[in-house]
Amino acid sequence: MRKRNKFKHGVYLLLALAMLLYALPKLSLANGPSWVFGFGVVWSLFAFMVIAAHLHFIIGVDEEKTKRLEAVRKAKLEQWQSKWKEETRVTQRS
Repeated sequence: MRKRNKFKHGVYLLLALAMLLYALPKLSLANGPSWVFGFGVVWSLFAFMVIAAHLHFIIGVDEEKTKRLEAVRKAKLEQWQSKWKEETRVTQRS
């Protein structure tokens, strides 16, 4: 299922890039400060954010982060379990 998800995000990334490349020459960014200029800047920023989000997913930054967090959780659980076992041993001796 991961491959299909990455393929889907790849297609959406290409569509967003194509949309941006098609629209950038048509946006009026040279007239100086105006509503049209502001719209062009905001629209371009949103398009770049969409592209960045798809790249983030395709590269797999979340997967690496999830693996590291899982390793930390596992280490903490083992530490907690060993501490709990020590406490039960001490209380049984008393």
